[in-house]
Amino acid sequence: MKAVLTRVTKATVSVDGEVVGTIDCPTTGGILALVGVGTGDVDRPEATEKMVRKIAELRILDGEQSVLDAEAPVLLVSQFTLLGRTAKGRRPSWSDAAPGPVAEPIIEDIGARLRELGITVETGRFGAHMHVSSVNDGPFTVLVET
Repeated sequence: MKAVLTRVTKATVSVDGEVVGTIDCPTTGGILALVGVGTGDVDRPEATEKMVRKIAELRILDGEQSVLDAEAPVLLVSQFTLLGRTAKGRRPSWSDAAPGPVAEPIIEDIGARLRELGITVETGRFGAHMHVSSVNDGPFTVLVET
């Protein structure tokens, strides 16, 4: 599993012109979490748990606070393209990305576990062509791999 976590003051995801998820957090900041599920993550529940911990606990907000510390929101967006292999040729290979029916429940589980921690979670729409916009804070972006 891979994720790009970006500290933001605002982030929105829309599908066909309709906003389906948004966070607006100018004082605390929040996290835009683009998460890709790999084929190897299917039988690794510990990977899901680790990703949840990283999103919730990494101290990447202002003042070295975590999402939990700052009571900050998260916009969670599925991003299979993070698993693209680009070492050969000019066309990425997507063979490392888990298929939709496998990846979707894992992404939903990440959102549910974050909510169980008391975190406000907004989401994109799995499998849809989404437009994601964000106001990066810093900019501060990290890559997380489980």
